[in-house]
Amino acid sequence: MSSQTFFDAVKKRRSIYALSKDSVISDEKIQEIIGQAILHTPSSFNSQSARAVVLLGEQSDKFWNLTTETLRKIVPADSFEATEQRMNGFVAGYGTVLFFEDETVIKGLQEQFPSYADNFPIWGNQSNGMLQYVVWTAFAQEGIGATLQHYSPLIDDQVRQEWNVPQEWKLIAQMPFGKVAAEAGEKAFQPLDERLKVFK
Repeated sequence: MSSQTFFDAVKKRRSIYALSKDSVISDEKIQEIIGQAILHTPSSFNSQSARAVVLLGEQSDKFWNLTTETLRKIVPADSFEATEQRMNGFVAGYGTVLFFEDETVIKGLQEQFPSYADNFPIWGNQSNGMLQYVVWTAFAQEGIGATLQHYSPLIDDQVRQEWNVPQEWKLIAQMPFGKVAAEAGEKAFQPLDERLKVFK
């Protein structure tokens, strides 16, 4: 595969907010994509601390309805309509991937390598971000739209209870996905010469 083929995939990944529940690929293929991403995304010290929970269909709906009700308690009533519309957009999708870090792994590395202790949570988050990106890009290649959301720690305890998630798994991000109902708009780019420096 040429680098251009790779960057074609990179460019295809966009934040897609208009989703539908139509199944683009099989549930088995969704699981395969996420599983391959978990296996092959790099991590510091080969820690492999990333974890994922995949919610499909009604389970995904339950997650976003739970999140909506949590936000209803803290968002002022006169401005909640916009929040509810956003949540309804996520409910409209086919599924959601929840990304976690296993803090047991992080703490074990901190004990084993104390001179790097402060860095392991940072490195774990960086690796988790790569995992999210790999899944997102692979989804785009299959015609699946997705966005990345962050409603932690507001919903963490409810997620652990509802889906029997281990206490040691720290929720990092949530990725609602589904069939693309409307394409993303034009993307604006800051000048590359202000973002890239090359020295010879």
